[in-house]
Amino acid sequence: MKKKPFAIIFLLLLAIIPAVWLSLCAGASGFGLPDTSTEIGKAIFMLRKYRILTGFMVGASLSCAGAVFQALLRNPLAEPYVLGISSGAGLGAAIAILAGLATANVLALPITAFISAGITLALVFRLASDNGESPSIYSLILSGVIVSSVCSSMLMFLVAIAPVEGLHSVVWWMLGNLQPADSSLLNIASVVILAGMFILWAMSPELNAMTLGSETAHYLGIRTRFVLVLCLAIATLITASAVGLAGLIGFVGLIVPHAARQLVGPDHKKLFPASALLGGIFLILCDVFSRTILAPREIPVGVITAIFGGPFFLVLLKIRSKRGWLE
Repeated sequence: MKKKPFAIIFLLLLAIIPAVWLSLCAGASGFGLPDTSTEIGKAIFMLRKYRILTGFMVGASLSCAGAVFQALLRNPLAEPYVLGISSGAGLGAAIAILAGLATANVLALPITAFISAGITLALVFRLASDNGESPSIYSLILSGVIVSSVCSSMLMFLVAIAPVEGLHSVVWWMLGNLQPADSSLLNIASVVILAGMFILWAMSPELNAMTLGSETAHYLGIRTRFVLVLCLAIATLITASAVGLAGLIGFVGLIVPHAARQLVGPDHKKLFPASALLGGIFLILCDVFSRTILAPREIPVGVITAIFGGPFFLVLLKIRSKRGWLE
């Protein structure tokens, strides 16, 4: 039984191969590998390769961030959106697009998204804190919902007043797009995401203790405030990197950690690798559907994750509720 989680993680590693092959073959003009003997074929192959890498990194980062939020907030419905982080990052990215910063400098969009996400997290902590004391879980969730609503309203306001030339870019970005604007952006975001996920994985024992509650974790010798702030900051960092890279993609950070937990158990030492692999594979396959289901038209990948994610989460909710998950 002890080898089962590692066997599942190994199988998930192997599952990347068919997912990558499907993504390389799927296209608006048909199914098959691009002819790399021609310049057009090489260009198509490189575009699909970048989409695969972007999909995997974004799916892995959102899944791991979701696992962190569910552990720290002790809420099965927690995800990168719950504290307004994704909404804050989305607002910053939309401002960068409409202000023309994204076209002037390829790094302007992710940097703006990260700064905006950081300001959002700081605001949530400020609203949730009482006289400088550590914020409670419930006050964090409530403050996050309020700040998220405000950021979403401001984002909708920007969409309403956006000029025609910038409206399409903002709306398309809000629905999710795995085609990176530049390979250097993908490289930088990948380094940030991988480093963040490694730190979170190294802090797995602390996160395991935090799932028991802040008071219990404190008596186990865990510096609860330090762990809470650091893990939320890292989760914010990798979420903002994913948002700056691919836009707003929902449900991945909500359903994938639950699915991974069913496969390998609640230990974050195994949960993080399983969530990262499963999230990456899930988003790659969603991208395949987005390119082929209405070919030659392409559907934003965020729409596909919502279509598949909603019913899938309802099934998980039904199964887990019978086991006393909501009690």
